[in-house]
Amino acid sequence: MSVSPTTGAARADEATPDDPGVALTDIVLRTFELNGLFLSASERLARPAGLTPARWQVLGAVLAEPLTVSAIARAMGLARQSVQRIADALVADGLARTMDNPAHRRARLLEPTEEGWNRIAMLHETQPRWTRRVTQDIDVEQLRDALAVMDRIVDGVVRVAREDGTPVAAGGGLREGAGGGARS
Repeated sequence: MSVSPTTGAARADEATPDDPGVALTDIVLRTFELNGLFLSASERLARPAGLTPARWQVLGAVLAEPLTVSAIARAMGLARQSVQRIADALVADGLARTMDNPAHRRARLLEPTEEGWNRIAMLHETQPRWTRRVTQDIDVEQLRDALAVMDRIVDGVVRVAREDGTPVAAGGGLREGAGGGARS
């Protein structure tokens, strides 16, 4: 047991380098760094298609099937109000439209318009080139292993949040892969 130099309090749960908590903390910090890099890259990739990263994210969520704003928000771990604001902008700009939802009269479904599909098609030309450049020195199996570990971490975070009685915003809603879906 050691003593904190700041408070003088004893630290009973001193971490060691082989502690999974230390490794997870390193992953969290690296994830914050990676998130910033991904956001910056997504701005550069989305700009030529006339999109923002947020619009790309919401539009991408409804490529496989129309979804409600609440379902998009849950799947992405975002606030419903934020997704609603982006969905409204997509509709106003003619990139998405709402349609009746047979399961719920008031919660309309969002789907891309033809122009929305055109913008996503532009991204599907540039984004794969970017991903190949980023991963040129990484084996595909290493990437799949990293994804599997990330999935297990998500599951653990969701499990602990539920055990603690904390509302969970995400939890695997977008794990289907392929980063953008296919047009049907």
